[in-house]
Amino acid sequence: MTFQYFAASISRAALLATCAALVVPVTLSEARAQQAATPAPLPQITVEAAKKKKPATAAKKKSAPVVAKKASPPPVAAEPEPAAPVNEAAGTGPGTPDAQGDIGYNATRTSTATKTETPLRNVPQSISVITDKQIKDQNIKSISEAVKYVPGVSAGQGEGNRDTVIIRGQNTTADFFVDGIRDDAQIYRDFYNSERLEVLKGPNALIFGRGGGGGVVNRVTKQADFFTLREGTVSVGSFDYKRASADVNAAVNRNFAVRLNAMYEDSGSYRDGVDLERWGVNPTITFRPTEKTRVVLGYEHFEDRRTADRGIPSILVPAGRNSKPAPTSRSTFFGNPELSYADGRFDQVYAIIEHKTDIGLNIRNHTRYTNYDKFYQNVFASTAANLATDRVTLDAYNNENDRENFFNTTDLTYKLDHGVVRQTLLAGFEYGHQNSMGRRFEGAFGPTSDCLAFPSGNCSVRFSSPQISGDGITFPGAPSTDTRSTLDVWSAYVQDQIEITRYLEVIGGVRFDQFDLQTSDLVTNVDRDRVDEVWSPRAGVVLKPTDYLSIYGSYTVSHLPFSGDQFTGLNGLTLRAQPEKFTNYEVGAKYDVTPSLSLAVAHYWLTRENSRFTIGNAANDVVQTGETKVEGTEVTLNGYVTDKWQIAGGYAHQEGEVSSATSVVEGTELPNLPRHTFSLWNRYDFSSMWGAGVGVVHRTDIIAALANDGAQVILPEYTTVDAALYFKLNENLRAQLNVENIFNEKYFANAHNNNNIQPGPPTAAYLSITSNF
Repeated sequence: MTFQYFAASISRAALLATCAALVVPVTLSEARAQQAATPAPLPQITVEAAKKKKPATAAKKKSAPVVAKKASPPPVAAEPEPAAPVNEAAGTGPGTPDAQGDIGYNATRTSTATKTETPLRNVPQSISVITDKQIKDQNIKSISEAVKYVPGVSAGQGEGNRDTVIIRGQNTTADFFVDGIRDDAQIYRDFYNSERLEVLKGPNALIFGRGGGGGVVNRVTKQADFFTLREGTVSVGSFDYKRASADVNAAVNRNFAVRLNAMYEDSGSYRDGVDLERWGVNPTITFRPTEKTRVVLGYEHFEDRRTADRGIPSILVPAGRNSKPAPTSRSTFFGNPELSYADGRFDQVYAIIEHKTDIGLNIRNHTRYTNYDKFYQNVFASTAANLATDRVTLDAYNNENDRENFFNTTDLTYKLDHGVVRQTLLAGFEYGHQNSMGRRFEGAFGPTSDCLAFPSGNCSVRFSSPQISGDGITFPGAPSTDTRSTLDVWSAYVQDQIEITRYLEVIGGVRFDQFDLQTSDLVTNVDRDRVDEVWSPRAGVVLKPTDYLSIYGSYTVSHLPFSGDQFTGLNGLTLRAQPEKFTNYEVGAKYDVTPSLSLAVAHYWLTRENSRFTIGNAANDVVQTGETKVEGTEVTLNGYVTDKWQIAGGYAHQEGEVSSATSVVEGTELPNLPRHTFSLWNRYDFSSMWGAGVGVVHRTDIIAALANDGAQVILPEYTTVDAALYFKLNENLRAQLNVENIFNEKYFANAHNNNNIQPGPPTAAYLSITSNF
């Protein structure tokens, strides 16, 4: 990309931002009139101070909603940020920030994107934040539900046994983080102990290390803090849904606090024979041994057992024609649901220590150890359905994927004030040690099974009746794969955020990673090892014509060793192949329409070199195709439109193709990448007791797997509508009803490959009652 092209793009972003600035709910003259008639805002008060104030009488006018339930002290390792400037032209927005800096659905700052406390408008990167308020209003319980209203991001099928997301066209099962630490096992994650989800788009290896080619997903968990909370929620709903959770926090004294989050769920599904049982418990303690030191200790145990649902197949069509999902009921299970299950569990302990020295140096150390146990088994459709003969072929296997993670990260930050120029310096070190194992057994269909024939040892059944019993299905003999791997990662990074007057900020830095991977193949008795060393730079410029508008340009790079996201083995190809490289150029603008409503626009160019893709349906059919490119535009709008109306959503336009290939035709469209997506969630409060929500999601068609035109399986476009009703009896009791897909749209949500296609759920309703005691 030439400098002139990059500069021209920044100019276009500036023009977009200027146009966006015109979308202010009130005109300048109206805002000034409002400001003149509005008394000065009251200072924020803590929860403890609020308890001492007398309750307002019923005759008083309802105040703007206060989102925060707590007012925790900021981490001692970070100096407090100055208050966000008030946009004089737009008036003051409702609500006050919570401990994360979020105002309702509107997030205002982050410490994840730069490892320093930074207002979101000063980060040269597209970031979507699902706040605690939005998590509760939408009844979000999982990663797939959380990203539903995030532009440019979608949930993958994950073979029905793990979280998978597609960010800017990049499919990943490993780019998940918890409190900034890698959480990359192939499991499902629950939101019972999460208060925020951050989706950071575009590669950012300086902060997160390897991978993250399209971006990363970071969960911010609830931690013990200095306030009192006792809250329990019970939920019931469609398809035998039952769930209960609790969140209890107490400040024992001014220097010691404890918290416990717990959850249990036992639910069915719209899919035949599919069910879910999971539970988790997460105690944390926070204490301050000195005025300048803060320590957080935590432990979590989580278990998730569910039916491994691989979805439905496509249909067999003549060569040269694209296919589509098979015409069957969305409830039809292909295979055997009793023998198809995924059992995942983990235990983790962690410690976060923050200390501010007398010379102003902030030190933060985060140590986390996690032990994951994962086993799944499935009987599923492995070929396209032949409608003419009423036949489809089933396959079966099981797989054990265990992992042990240890990560230790230390960050040093220091601020310098040179008068006109200010700096925030960051230096950090990370060590990671990961032990993994993968063992797979192939299934066998015996003569007592319900198979009509046994093509290539698999099972042929009627497409019109594809669910079979477990009789005669076994997993005998030696494993087909059995690997052990150890990965040691040593990393160091530096970053400098330079504020050159109030109108210009520059961010730059670089990270060095050394990946030392050793594997043992117990089937072939071959040991292999490989060492990769990579440098990953980051650079960005933020122009701030006003306190409410920022225009930015950025350049970031990330790498992924060719052993892949899960590095369960090395072979001749992975020993020879170069690491994948992700390069992202991005320009954009962020505008605070009001202090509680934010608009962001981003345009990006993402190139993936030495890219790897799965072709066909087999997991080991992996090729290094050469290069892919994705170009896209994202628009997000979050926050209060009025003191009663909140919104969260946006639009994304994305185009991706294989630009240099060895296995497919150049120009081939990338899988799971819709050309257009639109989403918008609204909440309107009619009174202090009643509120309602409605949301719409639209996605254009996608292809299920990488294939040349004429051999593709296409999932058609769809539009779904969700709704909610909120009721608050008093400060201690509230209820909400969430209804998904209220018009019962029949659609296909995602696909793992051509014959693992997930039908979207029908209309479903969920009632939750929450009590504070």
